Amino acid sequence: MSAPELNRPVDDFEAPATGDQTIRLSDLKGQNVVVYFYPKDNTPGCTTEGQDFRDRHDQFEALDTVILGVSRDGLKAHDNFREKQAFPFHLISDKDEALCQQFDVIKLKKLYGKEYMGIDRSTFLIDKDGVLRREWRGVKVPGHVDEVLEAVRSL
Repeated sequence: MSAPELNRPVDDFEAPATGDQTIRLSDLKGQNVVVYFYPKDNTPGCTTEGQDFRDRHDQFEALDTVILGVSRDGLKAHDNFREKQAFPFHLISDKDEALCQQFDVIKLKKLYGKEYMGIDRSTFLIDKDGVLRREWRGVKVPGHVDEVLEAVRSL
């Protein structure tokens, strides 16, 4: 399976999420979907990014847009993170990296001189017909959510 291409339909996926849910992309047809991949729950950048999505959630909702956060953390960590930060959207647990592979977001990263395979902070905007309309890779958190919101408005 190759990474989704702009202006092409995204392959359906199914994944476990917070609140004991299973999220299927096909169930979200008719709504825009923002899928954002982040490295780890409760880390500074990931917390800020989630808070930015949380703080603009009403604006996304008014544009008929679902937000989904994805990392490799387990559901227990996700439930705690979501509750602690009062996120009004679900977090998907991708322990087996199936979604990470589907969207090609696992990259070689460096931390304190050590190399490891980790999630490259990335966001994907899928329209109401399931077509990929925008992608952001190597995301820098400040201002990112506003840019995504603008992209949704322009659909």
